[in-house]
Amino acid sequence: MSEVHVFATVSAAAGKEDDLRAALVELVEATHTEPGVLHYILHEDPKKLGNFYVFEVYKDQAAVDAHMGSAHLAAAFAKAGPLLAGAPSITPTIVVAGK
Repeated sequence: MSEVHVFATVSAAAGKEDDLRAALVELVEATHTEPGVLHYILHEDPKKLGNFYVFEVYKDQAAVDAHMGSAHLAAAFAKAGPLLAGAPSITPTIVVAGK
């Protein structure tokens, strides 16, 4: 099986930037314990604080499925829900060039 790459975009509701950042950092730390996660990196737009991007790389689709079914992801969704400006955008991608 081949690696699965995903970009997730999450935006905080006004005034909820710090709370969402903390919830996402907590999610990143928990996700790093998953065996099939190769990269799970949180970024924030320095010009638009509260706009977050997560670069995710999984060993295979089974690792994605395990992540999506994890208790810590469910807890993060529950915590982050009222902090969001809108629905997150989840975009699976394929590598075209680079390393």
